[in-house]
Amino acid sequence: MAKQKKSTFERLRSGTMNRQQRRDLARRLAANDPGLTIVHPHAGGIDVGNESHFVAVPPDRDPNSVQEFGCWTADLKRMAAWLSACRIDTVAMQATGVYSIPLYDILTGHGIRVVLVNAQHTKNVPGRKSDVQECQWLMKLHTYGLLRDSFRLEEKMEGVRTIWRLRDRHVKDASRAVQHMQKALTKMNIQLANVISDITGVSGQAIITEILRGERDPWKLADLKHELVRASREEVARSLEGNWRADLLFELRQAVDSYHFAHQQMRECDRKLKGFLASLPTHTLERPNRSGAASATAPREKKTRKKPNPKRNEPTIDLKAELKRICGVDLTSIDGINVITAQTILSEVGTDMSGFPTENHFTSWLGLTPSKDISGGKIIGLGKRRVQNRVAMAFRMAATTLLNSKTYLGSRYRHLRKQLPSHASAIKAMARYLAVLVYRLLTRGEAWVDRGAATFERRHTERELAILKSRALAHGLKLIPVTPAK
Repeated sequence: MAKQKKSTFERLRSGTMNRQQRRDLARRLAANDPGLTIVHPHAGGIDVGNESHFVAVPPDRDPNSVQEFGCWTADLKRMAAWLSACRIDTVAMQATGVYSIPLYDILTGHGIRVVLVNAQHTKNVPGRKSDVQECQWLMKLHTYGLLRDSFRLEEKMEGVRTIWRLRDRHVKDASRAVQHMQKALTKMNIQLANVISDITGVSGQAIITEILRGERDPWKLADLKHELVRASREEVARSLEGNWRADLLFELRQAVDSYHFAHQQMRECDRKLKGFLASLPTHTLERPNRSGAASATAPREKKTRKKPNPKRNEPTIDLKAELKRICGVDLTSIDGINVITAQTILSEVGTDMSGFPTENHFTSWLGLTPSKDISGGKIIGLGKRRVQNRVAMAFRMAATTLLNSKTYLGSRYRHLRKQLPSHASAIKAMARYLAVLVYRLLTRGEAWVDRGAATFERRHTERELAILKSRALAHGLKLIPVTPAK
């Protein structure tokens, strides 16, 4: 049976159109009659702005088919009423920062489906640069079903995402305050950072506090160092000899106050985050029943020491237990995925993975897949996808921690570093594999079991031998193992 040829719409939706085909399609859309099938007959387009929004509807719905509305809530409600009067049931608009959030909430509240699209996917043909033409162009693309809706987090998870992102900003503010402290000390020629590895530790903060209280004797300040500091009392005292200018002391005090204020804000975020996490339901996944393999698939408990006190930037709440309850699985069982990474995944993606049909869709959304243009079965363009994604960044950071890991994933990452042309490529490939494992845990409920680095090395050797045997057999040869000499 002959394979049925796909239509233009089907090829575009499946992502098999090359660059020339997309360019031809853009020219056809610019024409009055593009010859495409109408998918959304009651579609509209909105060009989102800071002070006003331009909205376009089909010309037969209103004599003035393009109207401008202000950004006030009353104007947004008037826009929703006008769209409903024009019998518009779906609109397309670009996800431009935070300007589209109030508009999205009001339109969905009036029963209008909103499609948030990536601005890179709505590139106009040359000459279309005004706000009026932009909203008309979005309406036309949406009418023919040529726009893809962006992923949107569950409503119940939005509070968790907001607090977690806010806390991350406070962590960065604290890091900048530490750099500010070091700069002020260096300008006073106080070389404390050269003898103490972390000036935010017990010894560093005790010495800085006494300096701000007026103590200037370097030997008395050196007595405040902790016994675990490797530097001697004399080395610490010599590093504390400098100039005590009033302006630099004021700068140091401001930096210390900023540092402590940032940590106070983190603690408040932790308390708020605890409430949001407690309100989320417990997620139970149906794990596959594999008879006779219970002992082989049961995850091994990691031997851990007594739980230490949380570090300065770590949350004060028990995130691991909450994440396991909410997700239904323990994401931290995957080597390289710590509690911070797991919380980032939960706050940005949630527990509902139905928006990603397969693991390939998930990794593509993360930007961890290559960008290829294929024409005639050949790759005509290969480049890097520049996608700004917090979850992808978290997976990349998790991949870098596996370099010295004596686990299956650690051995796999070291193998990728040898095979791929650059370390960045290896990090990206390993990050993609971690993302696939997380997707499988959240969708299938299977626990991750570390099989050890020796297992990966053994399987890699078996694959290499199988490849060599097939190549030798293709040339009519046979591999004979070498017997070691006694």
